[in-house]
Amino acid sequence: MSQHDDQIPPEADPEEVAYTLDRRTIALILEAVEDRDGAALKALMDPLHPADIADLLEQVTTHDRTELIRLYDREFDGEILSELDESLREEVIELLRPDVLAEAVRELESDDVVDLVEDLDEPQKKAILGHLEDADRAAVQKALAYPEESAGRLMQRETAWAPEHWNVGQCIDYLRNAEDLPEQFYHVILVDPKMRPLGNVTLGRIMGARRETLLRDIMEEMFRVIPATQDEEDVAYAFNQYHLISAPVVDENERLVGVITIDDAMAVLDEEHEEDILRLAGVSSEGSLSDRVAETARQRFPWLGVNLVTAILASVVIALFEDTIERFVALAVLMPIVASMGGNAGTQSLTVAVRAIATRDLTGANLWRVIRREVLVGLVNGLAFAVIMGAVGFLWFDSSGLGVIIAAAMIVNLVVAGLAGTGVPVLLDKMGVDPALASGAFVTTVTDVVGFFAFLGLASMMLA
Repeated sequence: MSQHDDQIPPEADPEEVAYTLDRRTIALILEAVEDRDGAALKALMDPLHPADIADLLEQVTTHDRTELIRLYDREFDGEILSELDESLREEVIELLRPDVLAEAVRELESDDVVDLVEDLDEPQKKAILGHLEDADRAAVQKALAYPEESAGRLMQRETAWAPEHWNVGQCIDYLRNAEDLPEQFYHVILVDPKMRPLGNVTLGRIMGARRETLLRDIMEEMFRVIPATQDEEDVAYAFNQYHLISAPVVDENERLVGVITIDDAMAVLDEEHEEDILRLAGVSSEGSLSDRVAETARQRFPWLGVNLVTAILASVVIALFEDTIERFVALAVLMPIVASMGGNAGTQSLTVAVRAIATRDLTGANLWRVIRREVLVGLVNGLAFAVIMGAVGFLWFDSSGLGVIIAAAMIVNLVVAGLAGTGVPVLLDKMGVDPALASGAFVTTVTDVVGFFAFLGLASMMLA
């Protein structure tokens, strides 16, 4: 067995590991690296997609990653850099020899180069831009002049366009002879004499029409133009909402400056989804599995601190009823149940609300209907669990009063959880605060405080 086998996940069901590197391939690659066998490494790596190679580099240790890159560097594809996690790009770029890096970068489309360099340190950014031809460098620098996370950063400068008065034959002849077309494209953009986009014509319609057919006669009905300064999240939403494949990007004068394709828009959607999930857990969206312990701990510390403050607040509520708890020890046993049920119910409503806000399904038009639904769901579940916990309280501690108290507290807390889980994210969104980042701590605080206060308050009144 190879000394690297402990880095490889155990065999799993084939359906669970679809589109991932198999255990044996990874082991063979690491053995080739260990043996310094460049030919074997090339034979194993060449059939792999750049995304798979990027996954491999992210999964292995720093030492193996370094040795692999040094042995494979002459074959290093620029697409691998664009697929790599941002936290590893700088490390990998530093390991590549200048001539290898130059060749890798020249292979990329302008949007991929922008994505590659925008988060790098200035020396590395200058080094990469220095490897580009003058025209490509100017295009990338112009894209970098747009605001971060805007359509101007996301677009590729290479476009396929044609004058509005052309016919299919003229367009086909032009496409066959053009030298600066994008590597992949789906539409030909029709423009007026001032280079303002007027519509899209799919390649399928061009190839299926007679040569004398005017391009304007086979334009698509759905056509959207993206301002270069538009937020990339809005761009991704437009692609998803209107089922776009590509869309032209225009400057402040509505002139064509680039195009965004569906793969770039879906990458933004994927990043937004990942960011929301991580933020709901109070984890930095900038972190990755490759981060060091100290860096990961630093990223998570602030929100753990916030949770500590909210926990102290809940403890203060408990301290208000210290005498009651001392007289009825059973309360201390049942308290966590009330708080836990409220917290879980709040998280359910919170997750639905944050996702609905992100997809723009939760608006002013349906806000109160959604809040009412979540409150009623909390009431129904509260009644159901009130019956269960009332019986548990009575049978466990032989006290009908205790059963009634925990049943009533369960109803109150689940109703409040539904209200807070929906209302808190909406309120934070109105205040300009990311609801995915801050809602969890507030909702947990509300459900803990209300749960403890309702349970212990009722106990103080009914068991006194």
